[in-house]
Amino acid sequence: MARRRFIVEADGGSRGNPGPAGYGAVVLDAVTGEPLAEVAEYIGTATNNVAEYKGLIAGLRAAHALDPEADVQVRMDSKLVIEQMSGRWKIKHPDMRPLAAEAKGLVPPGQVTYGWIPREQNKHADRLANEAMDAGKRGEQWQPKVPPGGTLATAAPEAPADDALAADALAEPATAEPATAEPATASAAPAASAVGWGSADLGAPTTFVLLRHGETPLTPEKRFSGSGGTDPGLSDIGHRQAELVAASLAARGTIQAVVTSPLKRCRETARTVAARLGLDVRVDEGLRETDFGAWEGLTFAEVRDRYPDDLDTWLGSSKAAPTGGGESFATVARRVALSRDKLIARYAGRTVLLVTHVTPIKTLTRLALGAPPESLFRMELSAASLSAVAYYGDGNASVRLLNDTSHLR
Repeated sequence: MARRRFIVEADGGSRGNPGPAGYGAVVLDAVTGEPLAEVAEYIGTATNNVAEYKGLIAGLRAAHALDPEADVQVRMDSKLVIEQMSGRWKIKHPDMRPLAAEAKGLVPPGQVTYGWIPREQNKHADRLANEAMDAGKRGEQWQPKVPPGGTLATAAPEAPADDALAADALAEPATAEPATAEPATASAAPAASAVGWGSADLGAPTTFVLLRHGETPLTPEKRFSGSGGTDPGLSDIGHRQAELVAASLAARGTIQAVVTSPLKRCRETARTVAARLGLDVRVDEGLRETDFGAWEGLTFAEVRDRYPDDLDTWLGSSKAAPTGGGESFATVARRVALSRDKLIARYAGRTVLLVTHVTPIKTLTRLALGAPPESLFRMELSAASLSAVAYYGDGNASVRLLNDTSHLR
């Protein structure tokens, strides 16, 4: 079956350069020209170029949320953004580099093309950007409009949320216990958006409560257990841990959806929790653990003994893969970041439980902090531990909790 084709038209503007700024983007069906999604936002004081890049990022996110497999043609009247994203111009300005890196990580290179169009052909996106700036001037949030003859979906619909879990995370310090996790990992992914206070009212954040699966027979032996091995289920201890975390989350009453890695240990953990909460479980392939190749099922010492050079290379570079065709940390980070953006769009403003593994949880935490890959070696994640990250409408994120195991005591 042929892949869907989208056109993303994006624009950004600044009334002062730098000055009050905003962006707008529209996703069109490439065959019919029908608008499928609109996004726009006032972003405070910024330059034209920053606003244009943020419009591009928002448009790519909206297209990815509609269909992550679709081919995307980007059209903008910014010669700078188009030439830099096409690789023909170097990105010299430090403010542009992280934005370009974020945009490149949203859609695989083989699925996206870039083309320049005159300003008069980019009126839809330009109108949205100006509407967002006008709304910001009035102290309001931009709202999408339904076009004649069709229903228009937004990339981030508002939904009710209960942020009590995030509030708990601020009040209760994270706990640390002796390590029972898989080996710590490092990752590489597009840089986070610039940090700032944002607008006065960002709305309810999208909160990911990150649950590492319960213990498996491999966990206490500290063996590499990724997505390329035997796919073990939970041990008796792991099933008990799942029941305890389910009781704790039920008592909080904040979880509104459950999404899990496809691996057995996560699906078993997720089913136990979802049954207690009365929710369905959605599977997301992007949340699976790293494929550790030939190292699956081995201890760190055994890998050191059998593959010393490969191990040193792997530990020294996020782009190096384990022996035997496993995944590099950089590959995993790109996969996780794509799932993050898709889930943020799907569950905007809601609190969602993601049942996953060491590498995805540490990667989401690292990206939220804007920390370097080596920071992942300095995080502890015990079996059945809870962490939490909140994502705001301005693109910024806040780590609310890390490795909470109080529910297991």
